[in-house]
Amino acid sequence: MALSRIWCAFIIIAVLVAGAKFFFQPGQEKLITNLFTGKNTDTVSARMLDSTAVPVLLQSQLKDQKTAVWGKEKVIKNSNGNYTAYKLLPANGVFETARDAVNLCIGLIGIMALFMGFMSIAEKAGGIRFLSKIIAPFFSKIFPEVPKNHPAMGHMVMNFSANLMGLDNAATPFGIKAMESLQEINPDKTKASNAQLMFMCLHASGLTLIPTVIIADRVALKSQSPTDIFIPCMIATFAATIVAMSIVAFKQRINVFQTAIMAWVLGIAGLFTALVLYIKTLSASHVQVFSGNLSNGILVLIFFLIVLGGMYKKINVFDAFIEGAKGGFETAVKIIPYLVGLLVAISLLRNSGTFEFVLDGIKALFVFFGGDTRIVDALPTALLKPLSGSGARAMMIDTMNAHGPDSFAANLASIFRGSADTTFYIIAVYFGAVSIKNTRYAVGTMLLADLAGIITSIVLAYLFFG
Repeated sequence: MALSRIWCAFIIIAVLVAGAKFFFQPGQEKLITNLFTGKNTDTVSARMLDSTAVPVLLQSQLKDQKTAVWGKEKVIKNSNGNYTAYKLLPANGVFETARDAVNLCIGLIGIMALFMGFMSIAEKAGGIRFLSKIIAPFFSKIFPEVPKNHPAMGHMVMNFSANLMGLDNAATPFGIKAMESLQEINPDKTKASNAQLMFMCLHASGLTLIPTVIIADRVALKSQSPTDIFIPCMIATFAATIVAMSIVAFKQRINVFQTAIMAWVLGIAGLFTALVLYIKTLSASHVQVFSGNLSNGILVLIFFLIVLGGMYKKINVFDAFIEGAKGGFETAVKIIPYLVGLLVAISLLRNSGTFEFVLDGIKALFVFFGGDTRIVDALPTALLKPLSGSGARAMMIDTMNAHGPDSFAANLASIFRGSADTTFYIIAVYFGAVSIKNTRYAVGTMLLADLAGIITSIVLAYLFFG
């Protein structure tokens, strides 16, 4: 019900804002058309600039790159020495977005088939039950409704491990398999169970050890200190995870101060600390190499151990893989309607100018109360992250281009991007995979965890870069 209301609100607000702009703001003749048929490569406005009007910093950026960001516009240098400032449509229109959603699911089919196939081998070889026994002392406390040594325990471990390593491609199939396992013991197949809610909220908090992709983007944009955001990102995502767990535990009356829970939480905190101390001894280039080798090396090890376990148990390994891969194909197709619905609503919200309106209002409030507007310059990344991972990445890059790759706003935007996961995408994919319609308090909890990540990110940005 909550997701239904949010979805309706997205569409209604988008239409009202677009209608107001179309009728009352000059130069918006193509707005309604762009909502449906526009592409994110379409220029929605452009103006010529004299070279004397362009800041020196922007001119220096355009010596090394084709475009630079100035406020809400992108700037290119013309052959005559003058400049053109233009704005692109923030996102594809409804028709392109619907096509993108289907293409995304088609692209997901191969990944789902691969990982679901290996998961099938692991299940038949008893590997999932083995993982369940290892994690049982902790998971039995925060998932009290899941039977002892249930396969869902092992599936959730695989998902959380993939998330920690930044292996998004692996995390999604493992997570969907976990939701399917939990759905088997769900008494109401259309309503999210307590265990599913705890799992989803923990997953959506995006607990990650190494923000590899963010560091890589900062290196590409010539940041002098690309790894400086490593520790703040780790702390921010850990804070979001703790908040998510605490809210769900409160709702489900779970005592989070039990010995087993505290031991695991402190153990993870200790792992983070050890990793931070080691990362601090590496250069930026070595951090990238280390993180890439660690993440992908663990994935290769998992595949190796699964195949070895299947051979040891004398199961038909390839047949088990094929059986699981078929399930991956079916699941990828099943989530298409859910993904199309949410991505279309988000597209309408972005292209209607709602985000721009909200950000202008926030900035005006900061100015009125004498606040630091540098926070507002980084906020687009935070606001887009729950809606779109690619949109948040684009906003972070725009912020770095506009204010410099090592500016306060750029560093804050980087931490924002690493502080949580794409909440609405996760809701569409995971709940869609098991046909859950009543998500109960999942959306509210995930957004509160996102907010905790945002607040923590701002505090950390002042502590580290202030």
